[in-house]
Parts: sequence; structure tokens; C-alpha cells
Amino acid sequence: MKAERVAGVLFFVSTGAFLVGSGILDPILHRTDILVGVGSSRTSLFVGGFLEFINAIAVVGIAMLLHPTLKKYHETFAFGYFVSRVMESAILIISLIGPLLLLALSQQSVSAGATGDAYLQTLGSLTVETHELLFDIAMLVLSVGSLLFCSILYQSRLVPRWLSVIGFIGYASLLASSSLSLGGLDASEILYLPGAIFEIVLPVWLILKGFQLQPQASASVSSETIHR
Repeated sequence: MKAERVAGVLFFVSTGAFLVGSGILDPILHRTDILVGVGSSRTSLFVGGFLEFINAIAVVGIAMLLHPTLKKYHETFAFGYFVSRVMESAILIISLIGPLLLLALSQQSVSAGATGDAYLQTLGSLTVETHELLFDIAMLVLSVGSLLFCSILYQSRLVPRWLSVIGFIGYASLLASSSLSLGGLDASEILYLPGAIFEIVLPVWLILKGFQLQPQASASVSSETIHR
């Protein structure tokens, strides 16, 4: 149960770091005079990027801690969930190159003056679009992998089935939202709500109660321990 509690804490670390980090970065990245905004907000940019990096590391920690239990119930789905979280983390870390590149463009903009300003502004806008594209891809990967995760939870009853159902709805909504964003369409923020509820309730459950291991799984673990 110790691993499950730590995973629950990491869920909160991941969510909190992402919310605060993106809350710091988004206003900077969406300014009309983006290169000027980046140049005058270096500290905020580094802090926001560091928090998003913590989020990326935390999701891998969650996958590592939960994988030993999940694979006892469905090895293929458990592996799929593990891989999806590693991929999500890698894509999020790559996306952080964007804000760092904006700093370099901002410095060039100061030295280039008005002659190269339009060109550098275009590069800055493309950098922000790429950053957002990578985030949408990461959320798409997360939603697919987490649907596998919720499937294991539902079939195994490691948590109450009503919680697994909320997870299904949440990650299906995230999948729809990410797909719409990748297609260039605006998705309603309400699509994030079920997933947000799941990622608050699940870690609370893990910290307080852990997984409800079924008798057959417990017996299997005991048998393996005896043979070893």
C-alpha cells in the first residue's frame, strides 16, 4: 500500500505542478508582443517551465509505482498504460524546448531591431504553436493509455467501479478534446471536468485506502512468495 500512497501523492504533485506551471507560462506565451513579453519575464518563464518539468517526471513515477500491481490483472493493458505515461512525459519535456527557444529569439530581436522583428515574431508564433501542438499530442497519448488504466481498474475492482466509470468518462472526454484541438477546433473546457474529478478523487482514495486487492490476486502473490 506504500507504493499506492506515494502514487496518490504524485498525482497531486503532477496536477498541482502543471496547473501552477501552465498558469505562469500561458499568459507569457499568449501575449501579442510575445518576444518582448518573454524577454521581460525570464524568471517566470524558468519557474513555469521547471514546474511543468516536475509534472513530466511525476507522471513517470506514477506509472512505475502502479505497474507491478496493474500487470497482475492485465499485463498488456498495464504495459500500454506504462508506455503511454513515459511517452507523455517525453513529449512534455520536448515541448519545454519551445519557451527556451523563445528566450533566444527574444535576445536576437533586441539586437536585430526593426529590420528582423517581423521574421523573429513569426518564428516566435510558430514556436508557441509547436509547444501547444506537442501538449495536445501528449494529452492524446495520456487519454488513450488512461482508458486502458481505467479498464483494468473496472475489471479488477481495485477501486470502486463508480470511480472507474468517472475515469472512463474523463479520459474519453480528454481524448475528444485533444482530437478537436489537433484538428484545429476549439474544445469546450467542460470536457476537462470529468477527468479533473477523477484525478482528484483517485489519489485521495489511493492515499486513504489503497487498492482493494481481490482474493485471487492476493492468493497468487502469496503462492509466488512461497515458491520463491
